[in-house]
Amino acid sequence: MTANAAKQNHYPVKTRELMNHHMDSTIWNDLTFRSDDVIIATYAKSGTTWVQQIVGQMILGPDPRIQVAKISPWLDLRVPPKDVKLAEVEAQEHRRLLKTHLPVDALVFSPLAKYLYIARDGRDVAWSLYNHHANANDTWYEVLNETPGRVGPPIDRPPNDIKQYWRCWSENDGFPLWSYWENIRSWWEIRDLPNVKLVHFENLKNDMQGEMEAIADFLGIEPSAEDWDQTNLYCSFDWMKAHAEQCAPLGGVFWDGGASTFINKGTNGRWKESLSEMESKTYEERAVRELGESAAYWLKSGKYIDA
Repeated sequence: MTANAAKQNHYPVKTRELMNHHMDSTIWNDLTFRSDDVIIATYAKSGTTWVQQIVGQMILGPDPRIQVAKISPWLDLRVPPKDVKLAEVEAQEHRRLLKTHLPVDALVFSPLAKYLYIARDGRDVAWSLYNHHANANDTWYEVLNETPGRVGPPIDRPPNDIKQYWRCWSENDGFPLWSYWENIRSWWEIRDLPNVKLVHFENLKNDMQGEMEAIADFLGIEPSAEDWDQTNLYCSFDWMKAHAEQCAPLGGVFWDGGASTFINKGTNGRWKESLSEMESKTYEERAVRELGESAAYWLKSGKYIDA
């Protein structure tokens, strides 16, 4: 879909299913959308839990007891089975907040819902993914690989060397997960739809209050002046790290070190200590080839060329 088509509100249509050790995209085929649904979409490790926390606190808070992973399920994660998950989602009485890691063409897209897409520089994504996979425990790998219904090969533990992980992830476009570039590209192409808002991890780091206000405006939420201070507190990285069991799936049972491992550093640029200038340049050149100059610039900086 071109940006011009998006401006004319030509909504995308699902063209395929994406199924692997993590995903079962068919669950979206059976979801009955509501007029106030909020969909939080990312590639992975791009600020998903952070934005879930922000929106969850706006919808149901401010409340330090909110368990965001429970109220905001990853819908296309294939465990638990989709019949179990759909029943739980349909039973929710509050404004629903659903998470997806799908590219647009594998998603059922509804004009009823509001879509927040969060992106992050691929180098930062890979460094965060390495921590995620290297510290996942045996139970995490067992659930993903041995639960019936897996399509394709299992996911294996990463190598000990993060540079080796980076080479594999970057050269094979997201392996052992799904394509990074098609995910970014598919959401960038529909950025002008009235029910889509792009958010960038770097902008959240630099101006969380401003980004939160923009998200609230997009979702039609008007927190009171008294609520903003508490919402800011509960959405700060320091608070989330200190209360990680409130944010991590199942309280962090799938990671060595528990929930505080899942809520890791929340910082960008760690790759600068490891990647050579040539390796970094190679990544940036590929970003332009895959996305075009404007999208690549936004992905790297959170800024628009024509702004």
